Amino acid sequence: MTMEAFGEQSFPEEPFGNEWDTEPGWLSEEELGETRGRVPILYVEAVPVRVDPDGRVTEVGLLLRGSPTTGTITRSLVSGRVLHGERIRDALMRNLEKDLGPVAFPTLPLTTVPVTVAEYFPWPGERYQDPRQHAVSLVYVIPVTGECEPRQDALELSWMTPAEAASDEVVGDMEGGRGALLRQCLSAFGALG
Repeated sequence: MTMEAFGEQSFPEEPFGNEWDTEPGWLSEEELGETRGRVPILYVEAVPVRVDPDGRVTEVGLLLRGSPTTGTITRSLVSGRVLHGERIRDALMRNLEKDLGPVAFPTLPLTTVPVTVAEYFPWPGERYQDPRQHAVSLVYVIPVTGECEPRQDALELSWMTPAEAASDEVVGDMEGGRGALLRQCLSAFGALG
């Protein structure tokens, strides 16, 4: 008996989308631009940290990269979209590896409950801003124990004390309100004591 007999739809064996897609779940630049103008996009962001044996944050890793909106060099968190059908844990791991390299050895939390949620809007005057889109970001603080080597579009990774990372100079070098987001995450872990 077929699935149609039970009133269920059968699906083709081929993945959805363009038959030339090499990464299912990704949108073409044109599709992404159109989608960004219509619906919020889900992201994950991670603050990579080093912790001491008692679990206290001793160092914060910040990326240096070119801004996708202004073209200037800025400090940034690990971030990226969640793909269609991708679990949040998998999106975190993929984006951590993409930005920090395959031997960063991140320790993901047992639960996917974020430290905070940031909602980015495309217009000025908002706390969190991304001129390209309305985006919702699940934000995590992720301990890493391995060697981190920036990849993809990241130019370098700088390790700083929590106080250095939360300084006005560094926070001012982060776009879209991410400096305030960084301070919020570090405060949540008692790292700015």
